[in-house]
Amino acid sequence: MAYPPGGTFFDNAKRSFSDVPLDEGKDNAISTTEFLDASESLTGLFDALGSMAFTPVKNDIMGNVTKIRNRQLESPLDSNTLQSLVRTELKTKKHTATEGLLWLTRGLDFTAQALRRNMDNQSEELSTSFRDAYGSTLKQHHSFLIKPIFSAAMSATPYRKDFYAKLGADQERVRKELETWLLALERRVKVLNEFMARKEAKW
Repeated sequence: MAYPPGGTFFDNAKRSFSDVPLDEGKDNAISTTEFLDASESLTGLFDALGSMAFTPVKNDIMGNVTKIRNRQLESPLDSNTLQSLVRTELKTKKHTATEGLLWLTRGLDFTAQALRRNMDNQSEELSTSFRDAYGSTLKQHHSFLIKPIFSAAMSATPYRKDFYAKLGADQERVRKELETWLLALERRVKVLNEFMARKEAKW
């Protein structure tokens, strides 16, 4: 993966989750456009994992981003934030984008938990971190046909040293930037998990 000299993966990312507006004064409203851009950028991390086994994970995230973006294009005035997008779509008796956001949040939660575990346990290999994160997030929602596909991806992760090396040569900077990015992702996932659990987000 090509970066400027001394750069990291985050230099090339279209959008970081730390740049996604979150309005605490308006019930933690999350800006739709920036959130979708950051979610698309996140899939580049799966490229850094370097295995075709992660293609289904990446495609799942991108497919759900598309569902939400389609709703945003269909009704832009009602879709400035993810929460307003969900509320207004459900009033139409449809739930394509709302369901997409639910699954996108689950995918982001899985990624965040895997990376958090790996960051906090520096002797743990990625395969263990990703497998445990899968068990506590996506696995409970997947059918018996899907589980083996995702389990294969967990086993296909590279050694941790190789993965972090792909994120940039300056490992101190990689770790600092990944931590900032991850904290912002975790914050927005928490907000969305709480919102999607509400009655107003059910269909």
